Amino acid sequence: MSKLPAGNELETRCQKLGIDITGEPRTLSASGSRQRASDFELQRRLIEAERSNRENRLWVVALVSAVASVVSALAAWFAVMVGK
Repeated sequence: MSKLPAGNELETRCQKLGIDITGEPRTLSASGSRQRASDFELQRRLIEAERSNRENRLWVVALVSAVASVVSALAAWFAVMVGK
């Protein structure tokens, strides 16, 4: 696994993926601003977002695999029918 980013690089990657970089709690303060979450928390959110993106792309692989199986079965069936 590659080294996890920290500081500004971490903030940039999080913002690029649309991750909320503000800390907890999720209520606004009287000034209307919240502090930035810790690096540890942002790294956790970043890992979770990247994992989710990877998992969302896996359905394409599963679909291609299923289509390939159907094509293979049809080819085998056709070969048997032609061979009779």
